[in-house]
This record gives sequence, C-alpha cells and structure tokens, in this order.
Amino acid sequence: MNLSSSSIDTDDIAAEALDAFDAGRQIAPFSGRRPGFDLALAYRAAACIRERRMARGELPVGRKIGFTNRTIWPEYGVWAPIWGDMFDSTARDLPASADGFTLGRFAEPRIEPEIVFGLAHAPAAGMDDAALLGCIDWVAHGFEIVQSIYPGWRFAAADSVAACGMHAALLIGPRHAVGDDEPRWLAALASFEIELSCDGVPVDRGRAANVLDGPLAALRHLEQALANEPLQPALAAGEIVTTGTLTRAFPIAAGQTWATALNGVPLDGIEVRFT
Repeated sequence: MNLSSSSIDTDDIAAEALDAFDAGRQIAPFSGRRPGFDLALAYRAAACIRERRMARGELPVGRKIGFTNRTIWPEYGVWAPIWGDMFDSTARDLPASADGFTLGRFAEPRIEPEIVFGLAHAPAAGMDDAALLGCIDWVAHGFEIVQSIYPGWRFAAADSVAACGMHAALLIGPRHAVGDDEPRWLAALASFEIELSCDGVPVDRGRAANVLDGPLAALRHLEQALANEPLQPALAAGEIVTTGTLTRAFPIAAGQTWATALNGVPLDGIEVRFT
C-alpha cells in the first residue's frame, strides 16, 4: 500500500458513505477526491459500514454480487465484479402487486432482475457447478433495487464498493427447493432466458450466460473473492446470495410496474409496482 492510500481514514469514508446512503443524498465519488483510494481500501470501508449497521441493530443476511453482467461493463466503466452486504432491513419477500414497494429516498434507483440462492452449506474452494448446487437449499428469482450515491451513476469500482455495493433492497420471489432435481437445475441455470418489461412494454432481454457464464459461476467468484479479503467473513449456511443482473439496470419511478418472463428454468416471472 502506498503512503497516500495508507493515510486514508476508511472509517471516515464509511461514515460519509453510510450517511449519504441513509439519506438518499448524493456525494462526489471518493476516487476523485481521495488520492490512493482503491478497491482494497474500499473493502476496508465496507467492513466498517457493516460494523456500523450491526451496531444500530441491522442483521447481515447475505451478500449481493454486482457487475457480474459483462455486457454492461462499458456502460459503467467497471471491468470486474464487486460484492456487498445485505441486511434484514434490505432483503425481503417480494410484496403483493396490490401493495407495491415504496422507493422512498433512494438516490437514482434502478432495477435489476437476478437469480437468488439460499445456502444450505458454505461453498468451498475449487467446487464445480454440481458441488456448488449441492450447497444451495433454494433458488428464487428476485429484483435487486440499486441506488447511486454518486450523481449520474458515475464512479470507479472502488466507489461502488464503498457505497454499500450500490445495494438498496432485494425483493425475493417464491423460493424453489433444489431437492433431488439437481440435473434439471444445473442445465437450466446455465441456459435460461429472461425478458424484462415496464408497464407491459418489453425493455430488455437477458440470459444466464450474461452473469459470468451463469449464476453458479457468480457464486464461485464470490467464494474466491471473499477468501482474499481477510476483513470479510466467509459465506455461511443460511446466507442469501443474489448473483447479479441478467439484463441492463433500468431507472425506476413511483407509478411504474415492472415484470419478468423466464424461459428454460423452473421459476415463474415476477412483478412489482413501485409507489
């Protein structure tokens, strides 16, 4: 670590980022005003944010993986996946369409259709797809709501890590047990397709391979990444992991209804109305 980066107060960065996150307030990216701010320091700040959130009563329930969809890397200028924590205050079941989901003070919120895993066992290094699937209790389709505390969604990868991984909420659809149907799930999770629509109008299509060649590959990447982060806990049984957007991420607003249709995987499409 160079001298400029070692002098950065990561707890100070954590406090500023969390305050902006809570208020839906936007700030200038740290990478543009903190010389030496890099991914290593950003993950240290993320660990500080996790401690602050736990101290105020939030319970970590899993991880989100971001920027696994390589087709959107040029749009954001981010060229590798990142990850962040999810909490009991942010991960919840998808609300009934009639009830909707309130966007509140999220800053420039966007929607991402994703595959979500519930872990029965902790993955280990070097596992192939079949072994990883054996660690999964259930599979669901969900919407991750992301937000940007940086104006115009302009930031470096390190900034996205320090901004709670851009995670605002995870809305989880019906959970489907893997059970004894592993061969079907293995094939489906590598090849399914999805269509995303807003107010009944299709806006984008995606496929499993967009997410680092499939959601199981994304889970493998996360296990490997966490092994190289000494301040971050390893994945554990009971955690929820959402594996990254299958389509582009789209701006959302109150009054809109977003829905998906899936083909080639034993999961139903989902729908949410924003208020």
